[in-house]
Amino acid sequence: MTKIKGLLCGCLLAVSVPAVAGEADAVKELIRGFQLRESRMASRDMAGWREPKKVVVYGNLNRLQELREMFPGIEFTSGETDEVLLKAMQDADVYIGWCSSDLFEEPSSVHWVHSLAVGVENCVSSEGFVASKKILTNSQRLSGPSIAEHAIAMMMMLVRGLDQYGAIKTTRDWDAPILPGQDAVWEINGKTLLVVGLGGIGTETAKRGHGLGMNVIATRNSRREGPDYVSYVGLADELLTLTARADVIISTVPITPKTTRLFDRNFFKTMKKSAYFINIARGKSVVTDDLVEALNEGELAGAGLDVTDPEPLPADHPLWDQPRVIITPHVAYRSELLRDRIWMVVRENLRRYAAGEKLLSQVNVERGY
Repeated sequence: MTKIKGLLCGCLLAVSVPAVAGEADAVKELIRGFQLRESRMASRDMAGWREPKKVVVYGNLNRLQELREMFPGIEFTSGETDEVLLKAMQDADVYIGWCSSDLFEEPSSVHWVHSLAVGVENCVSSEGFVASKKILTNSQRLSGPSIAEHAIAMMMMLVRGLDQYGAIKTTRDWDAPILPGQDAVWEINGKTLLVVGLGGIGTETAKRGHGLGMNVIATRNSRREGPDYVSYVGLADELLTLTARADVIISTVPITPKTTRLFDRNFFKTMKKSAYFINIARGKSVVTDDLVEALNEGELAGAGLDVTDPEPLPADHPLWDQPRVIITPHVAYRSELLRDRIWMVVRENLRRYAAGEKLLSQVNVERGY
């Protein structure tokens, strides 16, 4: 029996149920604070919509009971394996859980899918899902603060050499030589930060870089608009031009056909030799062999990786042996606040869907995010 995997681990669901009385004001603040966008069309006007009678939820009994109390006219059922969920989805209207391509290769009556994770590549890459023309929403932007802080923490470790000091603690050698040398330990103020992918997470990252006194530049796929604290927003085809200017590059791009293997040998050759590369988005955006080769050749100063390709990273992979590479096991999203944000959006979107209103955080299936 195969458990569904997502951007967030199953531990996300194992939490106590928060009070939901008087939630309307909290929802309004969440929408405002995270700039959550409504769908262009009301759900009642989307082809195939009907008032939901059955909802299938991945996992957690506490959250399931919460939904039952809030929506007494809807049948809720749950499961943790593809087999159980597939059976339950045959006559359901809504699925709330992880994107798994196996769930959508067989037809079902589900019309709306809400992904508890931000990443939805397993949905949008599924021929069955695309052909069924299901509505898809996700948890976009909600993990922005925690992921951005993780990226900034990696940056500060690298530029101050703290990764090296952490490593020598096990040897208890006060005078151990470390990398980089004294002249390569920076003050961040005035350095240039390039954020690749100025979406929700990218915007949070840019905000924090600016707060540290950095000159923040960025790329985005669709348009040049950005917040005041980003001095220049380029389009995707300007990546290499902006890369050559940057002291730190942080990738926050979603995985799409265009971003898969985006960071290749040509990209790393364009970086300053003193610059750092940080990836807290998707491992498949990096050509891992090219990154290893670039590190070996000294084409960049180091890297921070919360995601890798492959993932999990095998114990014998050469990235583990790189002296200036920080690796964390896809945990940048973790925070004590994220769970409640995610389930607040679930409840609000279910309320909106049942009422035929506009949904929050609809995914453009063709675009992939």
